[in-house]
Amino acid sequence: MQQPKSSTENSGASAEQYHGFTAEERAAMKEHAQEQKKAAARRGSRAEKEAAAERDVLAKIAEMPEADRVLAERIHDIIKTAAPDLAPKLWYGMPAYARNGKVLCHFQSAQKFGSRYATLGFSDEAALDDGAMWPIAYALKELTAAQEQRISALVRKAVG
Repeated sequence: MQQPKSSTENSGASAEQYHGFTAEERAAMKEHAQEQKKAAARRGSRAEKEAAAERDVLAKIAEMPEADRVLAERIHDIIKTAAPDLAPKLWYGMPAYARNGKVLCHFQSAQKFGSRYATLGFSDEAALDDGAMWPIAYALKELTAAQEQRISALVRKAVG
């Protein structure tokens, strides 16, 4: 009797080609698990939990290299102004902003996965639908006043 093929064999790829998650991806998953445990262990009112989550976000931003930190601080301020109802929280070790516990948008530093630029990303919870195709992530190298206005408008649209 012939043995069934593994999914790797079925796809035509050899087992040697798959190297699993990168060290950065594994670290992000571990951070996410720690964030979940920390959030579950928090006691107090909803306002106290949200304040603690925002302190966590600000502490994570403070750890970033200067170029990413400057961008993240501005993004944080823009989002808090454009959508004050969004709750800051950590999401896979990144600053994120959620509604009803679901992440709507997040900032990813360039350092996080060794990218040449930081990104502002939006989840499927964001109301950015525009026809059959639309962007959900934006590369950030610097922020001008015009870009800050565009981000503010995107966040307001994402909230719906």
